Amino acid sequence: MSGYPNEMRASIKRLEATRAFRLQQDIPRLTPEQKAQLLEQCHPDFRPEGMRPVRVGPNKGQRMQNELVDLLEGYGRLDPDRVDLQRVDRDVDVLVVGGGGGGVTAALLAHEHGARVLLTTKLRLGDANTIMAEGGIAAATQPNDSPYRHYLDTIGGGRFQNKRELVHALVHDAPLVVEWLKDLGAMFDTHPNGDLVVSFAGGQCRRRVHSCKDLSGLEFMRVLRDELYNKRIEVLEFSPVVELVLDDHGRCAGAILLNLETGEHTLVRARAVILATGGIGRLHPNQFPTTNHYGATADGLVIAYRAGAPLLHMDAIQYHPTGAAWPEQMLGQLITEALRGNGAQLVNVDGDRFINELETRDLTSSAIIREVRDRKKGIRTPTGMEGVWLDTALIDIRGGAGKLDRMFAGIVHRFKEYGIDVHKEPILVFPTQHYQNGGVEIDALGRTSIMGLFAAGEVSGGVQGRNRLGGNSLVDIFVFGRRAGKAAAEYAREAAPAGSLSLDHVRRYHRELAEAGIPKGKLSPMLLPDYTRPEVRERRYS
Repeated sequence: MSGYPNEMRASIKRLEATRAFRLQQDIPRLTPEQKAQLLEQCHPDFRPEGMRPVRVGPNKGQRMQNELVDLLEGYGRLDPDRVDLQRVDRDVDVLVVGGGGGGVTAALLAHEHGARVLLTTKLRLGDANTIMAEGGIAAATQPNDSPYRHYLDTIGGGRFQNKRELVHALVHDAPLVVEWLKDLGAMFDTHPNGDLVVSFAGGQCRRRVHSCKDLSGLEFMRVLRDELYNKRIEVLEFSPVVELVLDDHGRCAGAILLNLETGEHTLVRARAVILATGGIGRLHPNQFPTTNHYGATADGLVIAYRAGAPLLHMDAIQYHPTGAAWPEQMLGQLITEALRGNGAQLVNVDGDRFINELETRDLTSSAIIREVRDRKKGIRTPTGMEGVWLDTALIDIRGGAGKLDRMFAGIVHRFKEYGIDVHKEPILVFPTQHYQNGGVEIDALGRTSIMGLFAAGEVSGGVQGRNRLGGNSLVDIFVFGRRAGKAAAEYAREAAPAGSLSLDHVRRYHRELAEAGIPKGKLSPMLLPDYTRPEVRERRYS
């Protein structure tokens, strides 16, 4: 028995009737003029009501997502006058904040270069967007590819707004990262002769996405976590950072952690701090569902910004074209781009394609929104959610029986649990918030504008420009995790000892908030999202 209600099955019949035609159909790529028009008309970033200028801090006057501005205009969770900075609880060379792929990689490289490392993470080690990454990692490893082509694709995909030095570092180090992960034991997909399997992603001119079925991030996190434990690097779980600490010279000199279980604070003095706190998804920009893990609440952005680090491209949020729209229990969950890279097609209620599936993510998301919202060609679920079909059966039709099971075992299993056989039936999808294109501005070594403060992965900004290509997030966290880890260890070894610890930057920020007429009440960072229904929340706090 199919997991789709009867009212949705008529559309599936039309989809099945058009398969033979669609297998022969070629949909051309959009022209530059068509791309610009589509983005302006349909992409959520172009909704004027979704953003407003931030009134304080390094980016004062710049427009950002409303949900982020709410946090940047919040008061700190600590009263600087009630914190004893003379009582240092821990003293290390490098403090890494974040337990995903970027943070663990940075910790490993800092340790490798002789630093005493402490890694602290808000939830459990590995609770991060890394383990939810399905598609794979982009790197120019094939004879018909090159870092030059990878560079051009990434720049074009980022709407030519990327920092060039960061893209150069990304594509140069990417093949080395693949070899490093292989050496750590990652089980990449391979052909019978041992060659790596590579797939297309939207906006990539060559097959360069290396995968471990559709569980790539989970597999990479497995080997990284084992390596971290083998190196005996100390980890604090359930201990998010609530404020950075500077010294009297304005250098980053540590952080204050909150133990979520006991409510106690820990002052860690560190010669260098690496932020690897991930993204913004659980703020739900523009009220979209999200693929992100529970702790993705922009903490690193808030504490770095309050310390004086400027943010880059925070008016650009990525909405992945294919988030699950049915069943409701999976709403917003990632449906990997690799499905489209291996032949799955996007189809409307009438069984017609409406976009080349390998356009960049911003364009493909916009086309789906247009198809549903403007053209009224979406498929409606019994609860009112609308989406379009992703015709996954074409993967086995084109690639031979068994390809779906071989490459997308996770998706096959997940939908089977709800009575949907993706070998025969399509998946209903709609865009979901997936990635924070911008972040704390860094250079090619992961250094921010604050001496002693580094950043890596999704919390950082510049490498992706205003739109990220598929496969470029996993390579980003490993390339810049490695670079930041090495650079932080070298900085910690060579820098002069920290001066007196200070929270004067928090005092200044609070004064700026007051001068802007922003009342006290909202505290930041958020730490954890609150999904309590409004009426329940009102009763709870009344």
